[in-house]
Amino acid sequence: MLPSVFGESLFDDWFDFPFRGFESDMDHKLYGKHAARMMKTDLKEHDDGYELSVDLPGFKKEQIELQLQNGYLTITASKGLEEEGKDKKGKIVHQERFSGSMSRSFFIGEHLTEEDVKAKFENGVLTLDFPKKEPKKLPEHKTIQIQG
Repeated sequence: MLPSVFGESLFDDWFDFPFRGFESDMDHKLYGKHAARMMKTDLKEHDDGYELSVDLPGFKKEQIELQLQNGYLTITASKGLEEEGKDKKGKIVHQERFSGSMSRSFFIGEHLTEEDVKAKFENGVLTLDFPKKEPKKLPEHKTIQIQG
């Protein structure tokens, strides 16, 4: 068993060393090694629509932006840390919280509009409801009569 501090192996960085650089380090700088665990989502299907739940712990409603463009719903969350490091009584020994932004996109259909998507944010969970809507059906194949 390897020793660990704060749930991470002390040897993670050492054993990952030769493989570093192949993936983007942006996520590592922003949210540490566990960036893949950020913005976890669940999608539920109901008879008349879908419910998308997104975990955004530590964010406020004002720090979340939703955009719908070309059928893609994009969720962007951004925040900065307050000046917590300037504590008069001590200094930060270990810090895992970072400031910055993250976003994630989901294709929900080109036939939906902003009015179709209902959003609610409670207790760090963003819940989006949107209906099952069939795209407008094109008329059946009809022949066009040529005049003359």
